[in-house]
Amino acid sequence: MTTVIAGITIPDSALAAEATELVRDATDDLLFHHSRRVFLFGSLQGRRLGLTADPELLYVGAMFHDLGLTEKHRGATQRFELDGADEARRFLESHGVPEESVRKVWEGIALHTTPEVPWRLEPEVALVTAGVETDVLGIGREKLAESDLAAVVAAHPRPDFKRRIIQAFADGFRHRPDSTFGTVNADVLEHVDPGFRHIDFVEVILGNGWPE
Repeated sequence: MTTVIAGITIPDSALAAEATELVRDATDDLLFHHSRRVFLFGSLQGRRLGLTADPELLYVGAMFHDLGLTEKHRGATQRFELDGADEARRFLESHGVPEESVRKVWEGIALHTTPEVPWRLEPEVALVTAGVETDVLGIGREKLAESDLAAVVAAHPRPDFKRRIIQAFADGFRHRPDSTFGTVNADVLEHVDPGFRHIDFVEVILGNGWPE
């Protein structure tokens, strides 16, 4: 049965259904509902801005975007965004999805915590970031109808979301603190882990091996 939330249809293809099952198996309610909201909010922002993405590709990007935070899919060294992007690539390639489409999904996930850049790329990339920014940071929230916001949250609740998502971020990459260099993720560890100190870009420049 087709599911429509706030006027947005959840893709119900075999690919989307398998993506949902994979993510549901790997995540808890917090990340699952967040990922679905990212798709819905990204789609709503796209509708508002006149950006049209392939719904199936946007759905996979949204559903996989935080997979690198999960115990099942997180790595030991690279940024968590790359873990999710790489898993999405494996998933899509195993289903024979064309490389150009795979690239869009990969970039949408890999860049979703990088300010500004995704907005210069295709809608499948930009709207993953739009969904994340709306749900996590509240950016653009006020530009969506209150009835749409209420419909999305009714379908995918966010109890104590702010505190819990910060903790989920920290749990997903506290074991690989160097991966947060140059990213917003360093802010998370500075708030959650008292002993953490971010790698200082200026100190790296001044302390490197060049003699001058």
